[in-house]
Amino acid sequence: MRGVFVDANEALAVIMERLEKPGDPKVRINRDPDIKPEQYPEILDGAEIAIVDHTALPTDVAKKCMGLKHVVFLGTGARSYMNPEELAELGISVHLIKGYGDTAVAESAIALMWASARVIAMMDREMRVGNWLREDGMQLTGKTLGLIGFGGIAAEVARIASGSGMKVIAWNRSPKSSPGVTFTDLDTVLATSDVVSLHLLLNEETRGMITREKIFAMKPGVILINTARAAVVDEVAMIDALKSGHIRHAGLDVFNVEPLPGDHPLTKLPNVTLSAHSAFRTPEASENLIEAAWIHCRRIVKG
Repeated sequence: MRGVFVDANEALAVIMERLEKPGDPKVRINRDPDIKPEQYPEILDGAEIAIVDHTALPTDVAKKCMGLKHVVFLGTGARSYMNPEELAELGISVHLIKGYGDTAVAESAIALMWASARVIAMMDREMRVGNWLREDGMQLTGKTLGLIGFGGIAAEVARIASGSGMKVIAWNRSPKSSPGVTFTDLDTVLATSDVVSLHLLLNEETRGMITREKIFAMKPGVILINTARAAVVDEVAMIDALKSGHIRHAGLDVFNVEPLPGDHPLTKLPNVTLSAHSAFRTPEASENLIEAAWIHCRRIVKG
């Protein structure tokens, strides 16, 4: 059984090679992170396993990938790139990797929260063009952080935020408990949080879940952080809330269109801090990610 890492950047390719063990299935590494979906059939060349970092795999393209039986997606957000149910109907199983970057993503969410609270990116931009902008920030000690969704990443965010003197409350679709975190209903989280941080997987239940109504149910002057998936939020409503000041500042790592176009409305707003879907990008997380990919491949071959 053969595999192909279809869209490896150089850093992940090096780790993939280093973590290979004797007896592992043969995995060819395509060192081109910018492939187009229509290139899948040629790149896979009949291989049974596709390791995918970020390239969309439309169902109509998958139909042309003769021999493909398994997709090892490097992360949890495969639904942003492919339809697992439709692939399953073709006999293709999609395998996800969870937990590899919980700490990395949590630290990024915290960084976006602090940068948003103290408008650091805005002051940096202004100083670079000669403007001495001095803005009042939000002091976060004693403030309430509301977490929407509570998995491994949110638990790490809660740990860090609690240590910095914030009160942490959370809502999750299924019952959870965690030391120092008060679990409550979604309406309470929205209405009472000074900072709202999103930690939802994207599926049909969560797509568009943060509606215009929910956004304007948030506390006026709220800071919104999203390191999950952009599609859980009504983007137009979020932009309107940013323009009106109802959302004081947004720290965003994920977008409906990636890379984010330079003329996108979010790039024109001063009260937004943007990062390029890189919350998970640390050497430690990458090591965990590729090790988990190899474990999937070994398990697949053993049946």
